[in-house]
Formats: sequence, C-alpha cells, structure tokens
Amino acid sequence: MQVTMATSPAQRGEPNEDFAGAVPNAVVLLDGAGASGTTSTCSHGVAWYTRRLGGALLSRLAADDHDLTALLADAITQVADSHRHTCDVHDPSSPSATVVIFRVIGDRADYLVLADSVLVVERDEGKPLVITDDREAEIGRRYRAAMDAAVNDTPEHHQARREYIEAMRGHRNRPGGFWVAADDPRAAAQALTGSLPTHGIASVTLLSDGASRLVDRFRLADWPGALALLATAGPIEVIRRVRDAETSDPRGAKWPRGKTFDDATLAYCVGLDEVVR
Repeated sequence: MQVTMATSPAQRGEPNEDFAGAVPNAVVLLDGAGASGTTSTCSHGVAWYTRRLGGALLSRLAADDHDLTALLADAITQVADSHRHTCDVHDPSSPSATVVIFRVIGDRADYLVLADSVLVVERDEGKPLVITDDREAEIGRRYRAAMDAAVNDTPEHHQARREYIEAMRGHRNRPGGFWVAADDPRAAAQALTGSLPTHGIASVTLLSDGASRLVDRFRLADWPGALALLATAGPIEVIRRVRDAETSDPRGAKWPRGKTFDDATLAYCVGLDEVVR
C-alpha cells in the first residue's frame, strides 16, 4: 500500500493539532480540539494529545489485528492515564480528537470513524463511499447562528465562538450528543465501523475537516473531482486550494465558519492489493 500524506497548520508558527501516520497495513488520522480561547484544565495542549493518541494507535495497529473499537478504547485509556495525575482529564475543556482508522487485512479492509473527520473510499465502479460522523454538526446547528452572522476575526466573532464552544461542551461524550476521543474509552464504541472487500477499491483518503472543506464547506469540488485532483497532483494541491479559498474570504462573508483557517491534513492510499498480512 502506498500512502501519500500532507499536512499544514492553520497559521505558520502555530502548533498543528492534526496527526497522521501509517504502518504497513494501516493509516491513522486525528484532528484535535481543545480550549480554543477558553480556559483549559490540561497543561499539555491539543497537539500533545493527538500525537500521544496517534502514536498509541499506530503501535497497537503494528502489533495485532484486534477489533478497531477495542484498539481505540485501549489507546484512549493509555493516554488519559498518562496525564490524569497532573490534569483534570474529565473536564470538557481537556483535549480531544476525531479519529479515522483504515486497516487492510488480507482481502478485507476495516475502518473506524469517530467525529467529523472524513474517510472516502474510491471504487472502480460507482460513486465514492464517503463516511463521516455528523452528530457534532447536527447539534452545532442549534448554536451557530451568532457565530456565523459575525465577521471573522472581530471581537464579536471571538465571543460568539467562545459561547458556541461552551454550549457544545454540554453535549460532548453524552448520550444523545456527539462523541470524540478524550478520556472516556466508552467513546470508542460510538464510532462508525465497518469492513469492505479490498477488491474493487481504487483508493482510500483520510481527511481532517480542515482539508475536507474544499468539498463539504466551500463546494469548490465534488468528491469525484477531489479524488481526480489527488490522483494527478497529490494531497498538497488539495491543501493549497483550501488555503486559497480561505485567503480569498478572510471575513467569512462567503463561507461562514468558526475558524478562518484550520489545520488541514490528508492521507491518500492506493495499491491496497499489495498489502500482505
């Protein structure tokens, strides 16, 4: 399996809170979230969390073929245990992350998607299969009006975004709400999971929502068009087009959004038939 990755922080010089990594038969992508202008009870930061959780997942994927839900639950517990003696890991302001895992075992491909990052499976025939967990977006629609109405990077927008984040925390990792990787291993059981035959899969792409903006927020391409761009120009070109769109709309007038710029990460996988496990 050939895996091509690209990642870009939202702002030069700022920590990139995304994570992507691979072992010979599996790929992991995480998109971190945290305090974002409000007080956090964790001293380590979001980038630390995504790198620790991503590393824990990769080490497990390299070592065994256990169920992906169990692997994620174990990794969440390991990372939570590593800083619960210094931080209040149960507080909603503590770091969290979306998770996408794709793994090939023989002629079977397994996937797990938790929260709003995206997995796109391109098939030799038919439309691409797009898998994302949209529970956070569905709940967020209740609270977005003030944030979307304000001009980006103004005091009004910053205040509306803080209020949005505070409102959303009340729904995080609760029944009827949305689920992310944080401190509670039970969140893993809430992920979207499944298996597909590898035969007929042309490519698989994992995207943080900062990269998927090209399609699902900016509507500058559809998924077949984005996959064609990936095949010819690679992941870095997708990110370049996202950055061009963000730069062209710095006030959020054309595309209202919480973050003017966002960390953007892609992992593009081909050659699934070459995996031997």
